[in-house]
Amino acid sequence: MGFRELLKKIDQSVDNHDLVLTRVYIQENIDVLEENRHLLKGNARELFEFLYNQGQDGTKPLSRQEIITINSINSYASKFDLKGIKFCVKHNAPLMLRKDISHYLNADAKIILQGMGAI
Repeated sequence: MGFRELLKKIDQSVDNHDLVLTRVYIQENIDVLEENRHLLKGNARELFEFLYNQGQDGTKPLSRQEIITINSINSYASKFDLKGIKFCVKHNAPLMLRKDISHYLNADAKIILQGMGAI
């Protein structure tokens, strides 16, 4: 795939709100895009900046299982189901130790987990 075609596919996938495919395109071609980021459209450029900075910080992206766990914690927190939250926290302690975990939690989950001393 040529560079122009790559740019076109990235912009199309952003316009179609297919961020998973956009992320794959960007991560596979991050070196090429780093030199030519000015050629990306606004939203694609913002997504590139986010992924690039995340890679520079050494932060690993969340796995599918971690995203499911975070969604479960958010759901339990919205329902104020402390038993479910404790179960999730107990079986996913390394996830709770991540510095970026608070970005993915809703307000209820943040308050409950801070009260529990989990984050």
